[in-house]
Amino acid sequence: MNNRLIMKLFIKSERYNANRETAERIIKMGKLSLDEIALCVPLLSLDELRELEARVMQLM
Repeated sequence: MNNRLIMKLFIKSERYNANRETAERIIKMGKLSLDEIALCVPLLSLDELRELEARVMQLM
């Protein structure tokens, strides 16, 4: 793998993680539906948001 590809993959991973953290904070606030969160955090699918919501609710 060349450095350019490694950097692209790293950036993609960081964006995904940032979106996941944002979605988790929004879910914890409890003010938006998963459909609304999906509009704000388009990198995550509804299935991913459902899984994240289930995990967050278990921790609360």
